[in-house]
Amino acid sequence: MGHKPKIEIYGSEHCGFCTAARILLKKKGVIYEDILVSGNPQALSDMQQRSGRTSVPQVFINDQPVGGFDDLYELDQNGDLDKLLGTHDDVTGNDE
Repeated sequence: MGHKPKIEIYGSEHCGFCTAARILLKKKGVIYEDILVSGNPQALSDMQQRSGRTSVPQVFINDQPVGGFDDLYELDQNGDLDKLLGTHDDVTGNDE
């Protein structure tokens, strides 16, 4: 079924919104790259350049900035997140 999206989360270990974003994506059954910015000035700089924002988390799907957790949650609520993730065809949780 289609290709798997490239998903990246820039975040930190002790950020509640970062954890919430990770949990939401795990519930969607997608694999993402977790990029920790704490203690990593290069990753923080990359995140800021790519997103134009300084807060974490910052989520990217197929190299497009989605925003933070509130933005991700809103996309999920209106059905657009499943379209971006390519999960809208199988929302039953089946492994196929």
